[in-house]
Amino acid sequence: MSSNADLVALARRHLYPNYKPAPVAFVRGRGCELFDADGRRYLDLSAGIAVCSVGHAHPVHARAIAEQAASLMHVSNYFYNEPNIRLAGELCRRTGFDRAFFCNSGTEANEAALKLARHHFFARGEVERVRVVAFDNGFHGRTLGALAMTGTLKYREGFGPMGPVTHVRYGDAAAVERAMGPDVCAIIVEPLQGEGGIVAAPDGFLSALRAIADAHGALLIVDEVQTGVGRLGTFLAIQGPGQPRADVVTLAKGLGGGFPIGAMLTTERLAGALPPGTHGSTFGGNALACASVLAVLAILDDEGLVDGARTKGEALGQMLDALVRDVPGVCEGTRGRGLLRGLVLRPGFVARDVLVRLQDSRVLLTAAGERVLRFAPALVVTPAELEEGVRTLRASLSQLVPAAATA
Repeated sequence: MSSNADLVALARRHLYPNYKPAPVAFVRGRGCELFDADGRRYLDLSAGIAVCSVGHAHPVHARAIAEQAASLMHVSNYFYNEPNIRLAGELCRRTGFDRAFFCNSGTEANEAALKLARHHFFARGEVERVRVVAFDNGFHGRTLGALAMTGTLKYREGFGPMGPVTHVRYGDAAAVERAMGPDVCAIIVEPLQGEGGIVAAPDGFLSALRAIADAHGALLIVDEVQTGVGRLGTFLAIQGPGQPRADVVTLAKGLGGGFPIGAMLTTERLAGALPPGTHGSTFGGNALACASVLAVLAILDDEGLVDGARTKGEALGQMLDALVRDVPGVCEGTRGRGLLRGLVLRPGFVARDVLVRLQDSRVLLTAAGERVLRFAPALVVTPAELEEGVRTLRASLSQLVPAAATA
């Protein structure tokens, strides 16, 4: 077997260099552990950016994928397939929505939602309704439609004119009201901004968006690509008392547990918004991907992982609060909910610099913005693994204090 150094060298010769990966080539995983080609063990508290919801190589998940692959993988959407049908029913049952469209990623799910919103009003003769209201620091994907709705300039720079989207300050309902007009087809919002820094919606904000959308006849699209599938302690972030009813919800990331799939869920009122021929996906809803999701959902239920995300997330939040108290010269505060948490560093410290130190100590996190370290572990993470990760992080951050004091 090739060494880690050999694999990294080969990657640097032939992979397109649009990423800047760490010089580590992983070859296997187990739960919240990853092992590189030299056999070194890493504690993974990022889960592939909130993707590997049931951990690496969960035996039930792996077996379901293998059995489905040995039976039927793909037939196209010219025909039905059983896992696709079962999954649509299961997601509608869990969420209260009526219809499910399947694709391959969160970006594609948000692209579908944008097309649905515009075509819904086009079919009603309201052809001027094409503008979307979105939010500063929001993230909805990298294709041109999803990118237009993404509220971070650095992602859009260099890609030419974007579609008609107005970005306003997250959490500012009055700014949303001012941005509305007869040309607005939808408001799109994350209930907690992931890439934007683990920023939760203020109390009442999402309900205010529902009221604004209703008053102006627009749709409310909720992007749950990062927050959905139990990560925040409910299957959807917008489930529970006081939460608004969305017209469209988009899902991906943790949905397939590592297998690529995205979903757009809609109300029955929007079932005719994208009639045959208006939108599609060659691989969307293939039998293998849908079987993967059905296995993930079964594991969530059998192991109590949604409730566990709430309780373990609360424990993680307390650990991070203690870390802020212990290393106040580096840490500014904490944010988040469930098992999506952020440790905010003080100005002058850069999250990506800390990630390198952590990787050297065999712990994996990701950044969310310039100064936020993001915890998004698999929902199967144990309290001991969370404690190990925070303990290692404390040691890394403590080493930065003298440098900060000198600066």
